[in-house]
Amino acid sequence: MAKKQNMEKTNAMRKLDAMKLPFGEYTYESDGSQTGLEISRMLGQDPDRVFKTLVTVGRSGEHYVFMIPVAEELDLKKAAKAVGEKSVEMVKSKELLPLTGYIHGGCSPIGMKKLFRTTVHETAVLYDTILFSGGKIGYQIELGLSDLEKVIPLQTADVVKE
Repeated sequence: MAKKQNMEKTNAMRKLDAMKLPFGEYTYESDGSQTGLEISRMLGQDPDRVFKTLVTVGRSGEHYVFMIPVAEELDLKKAAKAVGEKSVEMVKSKELLPLTGYIHGGCSPIGMKKLFRTTVHETAVLYDTILFSGGKIGYQIELGLSDLEKVIPLQTADVVKE
């Protein structure tokens, strides 16, 4: 599906607009049950450039965000090592909205209630731009990693299962 103009703006999009950072906007019809892989196909995009946003909690109680390609699975041991924790686990779905302001399937790394340390899988550097949730189910943002880094502090690391 091609870009759609005049979309309803999400918190993430408003933040990018306020910072005057150019970004692509995509939308797709969703009932919320599609996987990231299905969404990448719906958008006609390479699934290696479409990233999902995952929120975790470390043994210390600190929260961390990980962005990984939609076809991949987060390796919790690698993720913990990347952020200097003994272990991390996924945040429960019911905790996501009060913690981030976003729901499962519509969680963007931009515009969360609080700024969390974010790790992007290292393959993101291979692309001029990556796609990720725009902050609402059915919305995607396309942005360069260097511009994403202007909005949220991030690091890259290998955090997916082999």
